[in-house]
Amino acid sequence: MNNKKTKVIIRIAFVLYVIVAGYFLFFAGTMGREHLKENYTYNLMLFKEIKRFVKWSMVSKTGFEAMIINVFGNVICFIPFGLLLPMNFKCFRKVLSVTLVTYLVSLLVETVQLITKTGAFDVDDILLNTLGGVIGCIIFELAIKKKMDRCE
Repeated sequence: MNNKKTKVIIRIAFVLYVIVAGYFLFFAGTMGREHLKENYTYNLMLFKEIKRFVKWSMVSKTGFEAMIINVFGNVICFIPFGLLLPMNFKCFRKVLSVTLVTYLVSLLVETVQLITKTGAFDVDDILLNTLGGVIGCIIFELAIKKKMDRCE
């Protein structure tokens, strides 16, 4: 596959990722977004929800599944972002820049969820999403960057 086709495929992958992630972050009924909440919900205490999920996971199978979905799901959801962002944009090929952009995108997502009452604003989610973006960028750094630099 030539360089131009590869770039097109990477761009399409990024757009598809944004669409799918947007669906799960704002519209997926399986993620508790089928009904708008009456009240604004938020958590501003770092690690509060993570600790709650870990404690709940120790007492029930449902709690364990919820912890996996919440904690690991937030990380896994943003790994492709941290991987595809530097693949698409040269200016985001440093871990620090990907970390900052992932943090800002996550902050925006959480704020929109709060305002639209389609989710809860949770600082733990921002931390976990940002961690996912960093992991994706590290994967890019370790596995892909060298190959992309040779192609350009």
